Amino acid sequence: MVTSSSSRYQVFTDAQWARIEPLLPSNEGRRGHPFGDHRRVVEAIAYRYRTGIPWRDVPREHFGPWQTAWKRHRRYAADGTWDRILAQLLAEADAAGDVDWNVSVDATITRAHQHATNTTRPDQDTGATSNYRSPGTRAGEPAGHGIGRSRGGLTTKIHAAVDGHGRPLAAVITGGQRNDGAMLGAVLADIHVPRLGPGRPRTRPDSVIADKAYSAGTYRRELRARGIKTVIPEKSDEAAARQRRGSRGGRPRTYDKTAYRGRNVVERHFNLAKQWRGLATRYDKLAITYRAAVVLAACLIWSAI
Repeated sequence: MVTSSSSRYQVFTDAQWARIEPLLPSNEGRRGHPFGDHRRVVEAIAYRYRTGIPWRDVPREHFGPWQTAWKRHRRYAADGTWDRILAQLLAEADAAGDVDWNVSVDATITRAHQHATNTTRPDQDTGATSNYRSPGTRAGEPAGHGIGRSRGGLTTKIHAAVDGHGRPLAAVITGGQRNDGAMLGAVLADIHVPRLGPGRPRTRPDSVIADKAYSAGTYRRELRARGIKTVIPEKSDEAAARQRRGSRGGRPRTYDKTAYRGRNVVERHFNLAKQWRGLATRYDKLAITYRAAVVLAACLIWSAI
């Protein structure tokens, strides 16, 4: 266990850890060296991303060898451990009625540090790193490692969906040049909340609140086909084009302006997530390890509910 003298290095409270620990992989049936103190290692991972320090600088006297923390993080990123833990926490919150299914969607840019970009990759990343839904499966690392060239240089983009209280439901990683609206389908596909009892997992929000980057007709039709209420304002050029077509342009697109005021929760979520310096700037070479840290931060939020 993490000792009281190391309390200032802790990220999880005792109550949060009591919810997380039973969901972590156990040594039962495991070959090779058994897992050591889960909390010390997980706290080391969280501490590294909270401070943004290099792995080699993780304090050994508090967390043990940095190699142990890195290897465990890499393992959990590959086997989807944090996704399964988040799914369980979401299932418990949904069963208690704590999930607001009026979902806000947006994306945020993070600069890729030079330590994250010294890998072989195509000029533009066209892949997306999403979740791991089935135990034992491994998500493929996108060809560009989730790094692309945008106006800010080499960047990564986090596409997120949050509930009405600003708590994360889904996260998809792409290169920074990827269009926000084009990733709407992938973000919604990442929402997967199991039932504690019988029934299929919930994957459909009641409504989607988003800015004008998601206003194209393609995205609206996608939401309408799934029976999801659209709360998205229309771009001025789209409105002008519709008016030029006259009656063939169709009716003006309306939206709930009162509900749209709640879209700021996704911006507040990004502000909170970027308090972790290892998320505000990407130091990870692999997209799956960077995304695993994003999901770990989400687990921290939902374990406090």
